[in-house]
Amino acid sequence: MRYYLIAGEASGDLHASNLMKSLKTIDSEADFRFFGGDLMAAAGGTLVKHYREMAFMGFIPVLLNLRTIFKNMKICREDIRNYQPDVVILIDYPGFNLKIAEFVKKKLSIPIYYYISPKIWAWKKYRIKSIRKYIDKMLCILPFEVDFYNNSNYKVSYVGNPTVDAVANREFADETFESFTTINRLGRKPIIAILAGSRKQEIKDNLPAMLQAVSDFSDYQPVIAGAPGIDAEYYKTYTGNHNVQIVFGQTYRLLQQSSAALVTSGTATLETALFRVPQTVCYETPIKHIVSFVFKNFFTTKYISLVNLIANRTIVQELFAASFSVQAIKNELNRLLNDKSYREFMLQGYDEVIDLLGKPGASEQAAKVIVSNLPCPRYC
Repeated sequence: MRYYLIAGEASGDLHASNLMKSLKTIDSEADFRFFGGDLMAAAGGTLVKHYREMAFMGFIPVLLNLRTIFKNMKICREDIRNYQPDVVILIDYPGFNLKIAEFVKKKLSIPIYYYISPKIWAWKKYRIKSIRKYIDKMLCILPFEVDFYNNSNYKVSYVGNPTVDAVANREFADETFESFTTINRLGRKPIIAILAGSRKQEIKDNLPAMLQAVSDFSDYQPVIAGAPGIDAEYYKTYTGNHNVQIVFGQTYRLLQQSSAALVTSGTATLETALFRVPQTVCYETPIKHIVSFVFKNFFTTKYISLVNLIANRTIVQELFAASFSVQAIKNELNRLLNDKSYREFMLQGYDEVIDLLGKPGASEQAAKVIVSNLPCPRYC
């Protein structure tokens, strides 16, 4: 069968590549074309457009690049029309993907599957109307999304969470603290991991305060998880005279050896929980009081971290916008490191989240759902 996939950012590239590998195990003659990235290209098939040419985040960047965005949409529509796939598979990236879904459904009548739901449960809930109209099947990776969609009169499937798969299948799972610190020329003090975001703006906003906060904990060594695509020189702009090390391409290895972590919002909060590392979520924003007001009054969720969203209660503290400060980070970090009952409460919460997420196998389950629901003589 012929599969057309669209992923518009790095995380989508990762999850789509794993889905492609799983599809190949079921369909040995699978042929792929896609908008995506290097990981998808390595899985096989034809890369039409790299996500680096598509990833415009925020109102102003989108506005400034409207011509490029419309051009990419036109290329995508025509490429799907010419390729005539058996199915179109969309991975997150709703602003682009829902427009493509409308075209495919109205003009081509090709089945459309969505793997990894847009976060419409947090904002832009109106997008449920487009999803009902144009998406044949939504494959969710967060348990609470099932109830959200059910309450919106749209049936979805929960296939598991790919982050669970990534952690379960990681390399260096048996690495010791001594080996990790020796290879990376680190000290022997316990580690505080710093995950300051994957984008330059996040690092700029969060890292200075994180470093200032950990400087009070001299019995520990802070280690920064370097983000993919961010040069070491960029971090040096903010590390200054702080005694801190950076490791690249080793986030899971770092978390595995850490006593506590300071983490920006996103998938990293869930990864930290899966490693059962006590954490504080830190997310600085400009005009923080206005952002807090908007979040409280216009968003439909109470939390910004996946850990709390999945549990539907506060397991990790979220120092977000107006609640973000160096002193608040210090206070939380002190509790994480020195309050045994507080740590135990958090670890019990992690176990609850891990149980809700279920066992590894998200991409395999998603592939089975897609293939089993498509008309194809080879599988009927």
